[in-house]
Amino acid sequence: MAESARLRSLSNNRYLVDWAMEAARKTQAHYLAEQRPEGYWWYHLESNVTITAEYLMLLRFAGIENRAKERKIANYIMNRQRQDGTWPIHFGGRGDLSTTVEAYFALKLIGFSPDEPPMRKAREFILENGGLEKSRVFTKIFLALFGQFDWRRIPCTPPEILLFPRWVPFNIYNLSAWARATVVPLSLVTDHKPVKGLSASQGVHELYKESGKGGTSPMNDGEPLFSWKMFFLLLDRLLKAVEEKPVRPWRRRGVEIAKTWVLEHQEESGDWLGIQPAMVHSILALLVLGHDVSSEPIRKGLEAIQRFTIESEEELVLQSCISPVWDTALTSLALCYSGVDRAHPALLRAVQWLSSRQVSKKGDWSVKRPELEPGGWAFEFENTWQPDMDDTAVVLMLLNRYRDTGLVTDASVQRGLRWVLGMQGKDGGWGAFDVDNNNDLANHIPFADHAAMIDPSTPDVTGRVLELLGQMGYGPSEEHVSRALAYLRRTQEKDGLWWGRWGVNYSYGTWSVLVGLRSVGVNMTLPYVRMAAESLKARQNEDGSWGECCESYADPALRLKGKGTPSQTSWVIMALIAAGDGGCEQVRRGISFLLEKQKPDGTWDENEFTGTGFPRHFMLSYHNYRNCFPLMALGKYVSVGAGG
Repeated sequence: MAESARLRSLSNNRYLVDWAMEAARKTQAHYLAEQRPEGYWWYHLESNVTITAEYLMLLRFAGIENRAKERKIANYIMNRQRQDGTWPIHFGGRGDLSTTVEAYFALKLIGFSPDEPPMRKAREFILENGGLEKSRVFTKIFLALFGQFDWRRIPCTPPEILLFPRWVPFNIYNLSAWARATVVPLSLVTDHKPVKGLSASQGVHELYKESGKGGTSPMNDGEPLFSWKMFFLLLDRLLKAVEEKPVRPWRRRGVEIAKTWVLEHQEESGDWLGIQPAMVHSILALLVLGHDVSSEPIRKGLEAIQRFTIESEEELVLQSCISPVWDTALTSLALCYSGVDRAHPALLRAVQWLSSRQVSKKGDWSVKRPELEPGGWAFEFENTWQPDMDDTAVVLMLLNRYRDTGLVTDASVQRGLRWVLGMQGKDGGWGAFDVDNNNDLANHIPFADHAAMIDPSTPDVTGRVLELLGQMGYGPSEEHVSRALAYLRRTQEKDGLWWGRWGVNYSYGTWSVLVGLRSVGVNMTLPYVRMAAESLKARQNEDGSWGECCESYADPALRLKGKGTPSQTSWVIMALIAAGDGGCEQVRRGISFLLEKQKPDGTWDENEFTGTGFPRHFMLSYHNYRNCFPLMALGKYVSVGAGG
């Protein structure tokens, strides 16, 4: 766009609104052409190469070799290698030790020589950073499966943990849904300690910084003597000593309960929780228990994982999860906010499809809420055990708009609303999958080196629920809302922003909270709201965008610092509109950025990862975010700008 046109857009509100309307129509056309016949939208959920590397390891452990598929996996892994020979956990990130170890090992399994330049550069990085000994626990488990790491140095996860009563702090229902669905099958794997032999050429002993490592798990150098970490390291040594005893009276019972748990939690479609770690480790557990590859649970499990793959002529990538419910609900709302008639056939199909996905059985969440009836929605196609709060709130925002059409029953919406209200935590906030799942001790066990073993309340999810409640007629004086508002006041940062658990990062959290506050009728001129809005304005990039790097999780000084992205710019625009600043210069500049970056087909490019799996350790790129959030922001801007 010529500079004169850009200046015109910033100085002429009507011009900018008209341009935004035209841009929105392009994106609407893009989405209307991409809807699946069944009524849903579904886009790639990108993570890092470990997900696909572990898929290869699973197939090799199961004795399944497919050279054509392995060639595509190798191409995918090699095409993601950085110039310095490493693999990162997100686009533009630094090389990550564990990710690089797993990529290297997968390539060795496929047949790559350690003397090839890409492998040599990867190996140099690994050794310079402490060797595979310094890699994460999950990486070591996959290496141990093939005899490349000593099982005795893996943190102990005995199946007897399934026998713990509910009042014990470390019972499995005090772990997050994703941790629980991984730890239970892994307790069977680590108990059996299987080893599948490899040829010398496939091994990775050249990645050890020091040779001859063995024996029990090491103590952490420099760890304070009186700390929870040290306590659990000592406990791990004690458990390992018990493991070696010939008599373990509760082991057999623990194994049986864990096996039953794994089999019961498999969906009819073959999925486990709809996430790669639970699926891969559950299949591994059944294999080590003696199930054949052709047995029904393993066959169905492998078929389910196959549905997570994206395959082209040259590459094959496995997604860590799939997001059709999330993609469909967000896309539908974006279309609604941007002016698509609510009677449009595409929206009606989406509403019908989403209505059919409501979960009607009690899952693991009911352990802490036994009297609460089900009514939520999950993220994936199949996950009846663990619906989540984010999806449920966004789906209900859409369905609430269609209660008078006959496509949605009032009973269905009320069931969903009751489930949401019933999952509010004691602290007034909402977590993603469970309630009051906040015992931080679980993050100190040796197994939890990614520090993501719990699912506490978070500002972003709480803000999303408030947005829903406001649309359902709830105000700030209602008990559920007032408790949530108190939680948000306690979790606000000193500079006025809110942390984002499921999106990167303070831009995501602050957007969710401010939209929620406005929805329930909070006075948006209050000092704490104004402080948040001014903090967002002050962090705008020179080109009118907002961006935030994934490293802001490790270093809060980097909050809202980074290359501008369409999704993060859109979050801040919508946050400022919610705060009552829709006509400010910063919003106009942000809208101008989106308009300038839009491609002729109505979409945007975004390589950066703006989604979060585990803060600091596992980042995500939702390929739908680059388009649905700009469309949403353009629609909201047009709504306020047309009147301004």
